[in-house]
Amino acid sequence: MTVTILPFRGVAPRIDATAFLGPGCNLAGDIEVGPGSSIWLGCQLRGDVNIIRIGEKVNLQDGSVVHVSSRGQGTHVGDRCTIGHMALLHDCILEPDAFVGMNACVMDGAVVESYAMVAAGALVTAGKKVPSGQLWGGRPARFMRDITDAERAEIDRLANLYYDLSREYRAAGIGAPPET
Repeated sequence: MTVTILPFRGVAPRIDATAFLGPGCNLAGDIEVGPGSSIWLGCQLRGDVNIIRIGEKVNLQDGSVVHVSSRGQGTHVGDRCTIGHMALLHDCILEPDAFVGMNACVMDGAVVESYAMVAAGALVTAGKKVPSGQLWGGRPARFMRDITDAERAEIDRLANLYYDLSREYRAAGIGAPPET
């Protein structure tokens, strides 16, 4: 499986040399991927009608989709965010150290604040704000409880775990170099 990087409207994705791009991922348009971030197998990022900005040491896990809206602010993912497998981010903002669980969906204009958690399978509807220190879940997502100290520590641990794992993949020759 190869990585596809496509320019659109004269703008090509810009990917830091230390980022990891897993096999089967596709990036098109006005996208920036920051240092040490990992875009895992089969992820799709399409910044065609607005921008996508991925911060430092972000891990976007297998099969996730990131897209934008022509009328929004673009999709912004802050440093050290963890985005679980098969998540959908659409024209939203994840502040640094936010967590989005597997198969969750964060919609247009929604904000997930630093050290907030979106549970697996949750649907954060347009314009909602998930406050720092809270776990939201359900469809539509709603406040469930405050996160624990252990969950806060897990957010930090996962950012480092996926960074280290991406270094192992790169050392083993797996994943495309950013200039591909």
